Formats: sequence, structure tokens, C-alpha cells
Amino acid sequence: MLLWNPQAALPSVSPGSLLSLAAVFTSLYLLHEVAHKLTAQHYGLWAEFRLTTSGVLITLLSILSPIKLIAPGAVVIMGPIDREIAGKTAIAGPLTNLLLSIISVAFVLFFPSSIAWYSAAFNAWIALFNLIPFGMMDGLKVFRWSKLAWTLAFITSLMLAIFTFSS
Repeated sequence: MLLWNPQAALPSVSPGSLLSLAAVFTSLYLLHEVAHKLTAQHYGLWAEFRLTTSGVLITLLSILSPIKLIAPGAVVIMGPIDREIAGKTAIAGPLTNLLLSIISVAFVLFFPSSIAWYSAAFNAWIALFNLIPFGMMDGLKVFRWSKLAWTLAFITSLMLAIFTFSS
């Protein structure tokens, strides 16, 4: 006897919708990383994006799981860096996601769209996740630089994540 029908658990999604969602995921990740790179270069640091084997594997494995992690690599920064520059460079990615989330929410208000709503939600959650002050996460660098900047960014991302999740 089959107690769980895996096909019944999957919503019907058109190929166009899947392509749109893939574009949203890819864009939010790339813009997050580009923000880190441009901020680092603004401070005269060398910065480039590098793929990592573990990041690519995690990204590929997450395709099969309910939790999606897009992290095939990261921006590597080299040069003289202090806590302030590290914090400002780290917060650039989450701030980009927050801005994209807010723009997406505004777009949905005037032009209802499920893709824009997904963009609002994904960007809010990516910002929130990246602001966790732990390990190599952006949040720890921001927290070490400015607890006020971290608190404001974290609360904003938390409010947007809750808003997009509950709506």
C-alpha cells in the first residue's frame, strides 16, 4: 500500500515558471557576490569569484532536498583589510538582497506576480541566512565591525522574511 504519493506532493509547475525561478535564484546569488566584489574593489582590494568543489556539491545536492542552498563559490578578497573594510564588504551582499526584496515587494503591490513574490521571499531569506554571525558567514564580519549595522540589517531581513513567509 502506498501511503505517500510523491507526485501529489509536487505542485504543477510549467517549464517557463521553473526557468523563471532558476533565473531569480541565479540572479540573487550573482548580485550578492558582485556586491561583495565591487565593494572590495572600491577599497582597493583584489577580489575575484572562485568556484569551490564543496560549494558546487552542496548546490547540486540541494536540488534533491527541500532546502535549497546556492553556494557554488564565493568572492575571495586579498589585500590590507581591517574590521571596518571587512564589515562593509561583507554587508554589501545582504544589503543587495534586502534592496532586491523590497523592490520585489513593491513590484508585487502594483503588478501581482508569483515570480516577483518568490524574488521578495528568496532575497529576504538569503539576506537573513547570510547575516547569521557564525563562522565564515557575512554576519560575523558585520557583527565584529558594527553591532548597530548588523542589528539593523538583521532585523530588516527578519521582518521581510516573516512578511514574505506569512503572506
